[in-house]
Amino acid sequence: MSDFSSPVTGGRKKRGEGHTRREEILQAAKELFLEQGYDSTTIRRIADRVGVSAPALYLYFQDKEQMMLALCDQTFGHLLESISEIEKSVSDPRERIRQFGEAYLRFGLKHPDEYRLIFLGSNIPESMRKVGHRMPTDDPTRPGVGGSLVFQRLIAVLVEAEAAGLKLNYPADTCAELCWMGMHGLASALILKPEFPWSNRDLLINGMLDMVLKGIIRDT
Repeated sequence: MSDFSSPVTGGRKKRGEGHTRREEILQAAKELFLEQGYDSTTIRRIADRVGVSAPALYLYFQDKEQMMLALCDQTFGHLLESISEIEKSVSDPRERIRQFGEAYLRFGLKHPDEYRLIFLGSNIPESMRKVGHRMPTDDPTRPGVGGSLVFQRLIAVLVEAEAAGLKLNYPADTCAELCWMGMHGLASALILKPEFPWSNRDLLINGMLDMVLKGIIRDT
């Protein structure tokens, strides 16, 4: 498990410690989704791992889908923190796009369990299957909106870059999808086949970033 992980412990919580129980439930759900698959994991199995009854678990989440949405938002929340730092500290438009892509990729490599759960399995909740990264972001507290918030931030970076004088080869949303596809492809290969004799990881990362930038930004 990645450094998002924390021990799952049972027992009755004191008043005011409900947030701790919620995190324990999410941790147990994540472990079981990874071990047994989303479809095979039942509420009872999650409750058993936490050490509570199924009715007690329903006080925090109404179903597995709500847990999965919460795990997605939890993961994207950490990525948004990295993105915010880039937006604050990097002013050059091209470099900002590059660092955005690198932050996404290195985040995935640092947290392979979360990446597998969200991007490399058949765990997409029904409510997200058709809207995906285009879920409306007018309500940032909507369950499952985290991925769309990250995507919209990337689009904003690209729009700002175009306003600053860079020429995009495609519409900003298409460029954003191409960025993600490039980073996702490399992240998936490195996570799914860690023992494969890849060449230098940093060179692969930089090379992919070079390819993506050349593909979406027109040389002038």
